[in-house]
Amino acid sequence: MKNKFLLFLLIPISMLAFTPDIIDGISAAIRSGNPKNISKYFIENIDLKVINQEDVYSKQQAEMILKDFFTKHPVKSYTVSHKSELKAGSQYILGVLETTNGKFRIYFLTKINGAETHIHQFRIETGNE
Repeated sequence: MKNKFLLFLLIPISMLAFTPDIIDGISAAIRSGNPKNISKYFIENIDLKVINQEDVYSKQQAEMILKDFFTKHPVKSYTVSHKSELKAGSQYILGVLETTNGKFRIYFLTKINGAETHIHQFRIETGNE
């Protein structure tokens, strides 16, 4: 009986140990410059800002806006410059995106809802904002 109880406790812990870091997945998606890979992390209606275009968009609209951005600004590199601590199920990440047309700041806010983590806010800003 004790062995079954220990096994019951260890299985969820071991699953957490092997769960990939969501921030790493999102960062890899940004580095790929593929809007479909990025938007899969979005909630259904996301607060999106891409340079001067800002509003709440559907996941599909946001993907199209990102597609336009990455077509005009092919990715050279992306690095995370700051990750906040996870507080009350939320975390924000700041990064620097280097493209063939210059550098941009990227900010995104993730929130945990049940077993899933989604991006609720995503911003791409020029260096002078």
